[in-house]
This record gives sequence, structure tokens and C-alpha cells, in this order.
Amino acid sequence: MKWTEADIPDQSGRTALVTGANSGLGLRTAEVLGAKGARVLLACRSAERGQHAVQRVLAAGGKAELVPLDLADLASVRAASAEVRERTDRLDVLINNAGVMACPPERTVDGFERQFGTNHLGHAALTWLLMPLLRATPGARVVTVSSLAHQQGTVDLADPNYEVRKYSAWRAYGQSKLANLLFSRELQRRCRKSGADVTSVAAHPGLTVTELSSTMARAQRNPLLAVGAKLTELVSQDVAMGALPQLYAATAPGVEGGGYYGPGGFRGTRGHPTRAGSTPAARDELAAGRLWDLTAELTGVTPDPS
Repeated sequence: MKWTEADIPDQSGRTALVTGANSGLGLRTAEVLGAKGARVLLACRSAERGQHAVQRVLAAGGKAELVPLDLADLASVRAASAEVRERTDRLDVLINNAGVMACPPERTVDGFERQFGTNHLGHAALTWLLMPLLRATPGARVVTVSSLAHQQGTVDLADPNYEVRKYSAWRAYGQSKLANLLFSRELQRRCRKSGADVTSVAAHPGLTVTELSSTMARAQRNPLLAVGAKLTELVSQDVAMGALPQLYAATAPGVEGGGYYGPGGFRGTRGHPTRAGSTPAARDELAAGRLWDLTAELTGVTPDPS
């Protein structure tokens, strides 16, 4: 049976926070959850685009609010988490969706390699800071969005921010997406061990047409990359299909903690959601534990569960 948006249970009375909800997969996810009755907090870096997204969710019949969040700035992450804790006493779903892809060598406000800092460190810090709300909500879920690119990734725990290594935009992206998977699974292990009623899962969209490819091509200022992005669009699925795995992970009954969900079609690139395969590196519990500790050291945020 092919799972679709129609299979999403009623979300009335539930609160969801979606990062990067101003466009693409995040906006589609927010629209669907809102239309199903959830109160959706749209965590966005751009206030202007975020307000436009809020109006989109409201137009779809949902309840939506904007939360300012820049994952590349830990002060912003702390401020956003504090604001969320002030606005609500429950958080049923946290969807760590936002991300940057294959960008030129850049640093976050705190000096981290931009992709590792935004895609992994920012989301990890946000998750830990929101854990009190998640733990207080029976059956809460954390969905962390990874990518097929994790298959080409390695996490260099000695040099995650490319301070010694020669920078490669795609290797850095693969590292950040592998880190997303390792973090998601380590969070599940820690929640289980501590008895927290929180389920941590990961998802990926396969090949989906979003703004990431065109943004990456513009950032690299490479006409060949722009052509490649256009060619990729020809074989990619639309955002509505690409968002299904993370919607499934967030709402479907029977989702398994520590699981990874993605499109079930050709090599995981397209189709309806199912369990997804991952590399041995993504299942390395020792590396996941070391990454957990390193993340705490770099962000200065106390892990939760500790």
C-alpha cells in the first residue's frame, strides 16, 4: 500500500515545529500539518519569507506562527528555543528540516564550517534545548532530515570544520548529512536509555526539486553546476512527493525509533515512503557517541538526555 498525505492522522491539538519552513520541503510539510489541524511553528531565518510562508499555511486552513531562527548562529538558536518554550507547554513534533548544500567555503557566526554548523550543530543544539518540551509531551517525535549524500560522507571528528583539510563543498555536505543520521540514532539510544517518551527518526527526500540546487549553483558561480541543477530537475520528483518521507516519519503510526525513511522507488530517489537503507558509517554507534560529545563541546549546549 502506498502511503500518501491522505493517510496522515488528524493532528488537532498537536504542536509541530519545522525548521526551514519558508520554502521547499519545509513549507510543504508545514502546510500539510497545518491543514491536518496542527499548530505549526515555522522556524525561519528570513522574517519576510517566513511571514509569506505563514500566510501560505493559514490559507491552507492551518494554524501557523513564525519563530525567528538562524541555525548558523547559536545565539539565535538559544533565543528561538527560549521563545518556543515561552509560547507553548508542549511540542509533539520537531522536524529538523532546514539545510544548506554544497556551498563555497564559509563560516557560521560561531566560526564553524557552514554546512556542518548549520545542518548538524545548529539542529543538535536546538533539539537539546527543546528536549524539556518534547519530554513533557507524550509520544513526541524528533525527525531529522538527512540525504542520499550521506553515502559519500565521512565525519572527521578531528577536523570537522575543515581547519586542516582542503575544503570540498560536496564532501562537507556529505559529512553534515551523515552527522544528521548519527545524531538521530544516538538521540534515540539516549532517549530509550533514559526512559524519555521521545522517538527520534530520520528521513530523506530522495531527488526532489527544491531551491537547494539552484541556490548552490548560484553560490558556486559555476555555469556547469547551473546546467547540472537543471538536468537534475528533469529526473527529480516534486516537493509534494519529496516531503512525504518526513511527514511519514512525523505522523505515521508504528514508526520505529532510530529508523530511517525515504522514497521506495529507484535507488531511493523517488516514490512513496518506506524504510531506507544507510551505510555502515551511519550505523557506527561508537562514532555516534563521539560525535554527540564533540557536538556538546563545540556548541556549549548541555546534551539532553545527558
